[in-house]
Amino acid sequence: MKVPFNKPATSYTQQVNQLQQRGMEFDDPAQAEFYLQHLNYYRLGAYWLPFEANHGTHTFRPGTRFADVLNLYLFDRELRLLVLDAIERVEVSVRSQWAYQLAHLHGTHAHLDNALASNTHHWQSNLDKLQEEVYRSDETFIKHLRNNYIEALPPVWAVCEVMSLGLLSRWYNNLKPMPTRRAIAAVYRVDEKVLESWLRHLSLVRNTCAHHSRLWNREFTITPLLPRNKPAGLSAQCRNGSRKLYNTLVILLYFMDTIAPQHHWRARLKDLIARHNVVVTSMDFPADWQNLPIWQDAMP
Repeated sequence: MKVPFNKPATSYTQQVNQLQQRGMEFDDPAQAEFYLQHLNYYRLGAYWLPFEANHGTHTFRPGTRFADVLNLYLFDRELRLLVLDAIERVEVSVRSQWAYQLAHLHGTHAHLDNALASNTHHWQSNLDKLQEEVYRSDETFIKHLRNNYIEALPPVWAVCEVMSLGLLSRWYNNLKPMPTRRAIAAVYRVDEKVLESWLRHLSLVRNTCAHHSRLWNREFTITPLLPRNKPAGLSAQCRNGSRKLYNTLVILLYFMDTIAPQHHWRARLKDLIARHNVVVTSMDFPADWQNLPIWQDAMP
């Protein structure tokens, strides 16, 4: 049975006092008030949850420090930025391949051909969304193409530049010609169904990061399909059945090794984990993760 919400608003000082009463230790209460002012008590609550001894009473384990909670928050913030960095490169690469293969196999305006869609209703919905993004764009090249050519939309290699990852994922999902799907996926040496699943999952992860939501221990509602044979050995380095971030990071490492072989993303990720000394089991890391090939060098 629902009841009215009757908890009053509290000041930053009261918030610190409440946390102290529950067993949290503060090196500098005034500094803690500053962080609560700019980060929000409710937001930080997700990061002190792992430190609770009893969630019913919200009491903390002995030795729980506000500095440790803040460290976990800062780790998650840096992790989101690092994950966004990798997803940006994946998005740009797959958009490029989507445009290249469509243009060469089906023509410069293949995106206007509903015969290439598995589901024409979804195709129309995707096309409507693409038109919105094109008409909303202030890119000079988009304006030039719209103003000088009669087609309903610019060519595929231009419109791909204003596509969101979510729309790209839905378009690939609805792409009917199997040779075209396979041609795009072949660049990444994965099965077309695996690429479809990865794009859908990464779109969710990207939105989580872009909206500044908690990432490090999140359980995702949409999980990536693990490859069976291609690429060889990658599935064995993932966590079967996991809904947490570890598999996402392995996939991003594989993508980065493929599209940016000289990248430093792996080292930056490992350094981030080490600097903040986080418990990686919260992200479903296996105990021997640092010995796995994907965490050492680019896979052959």
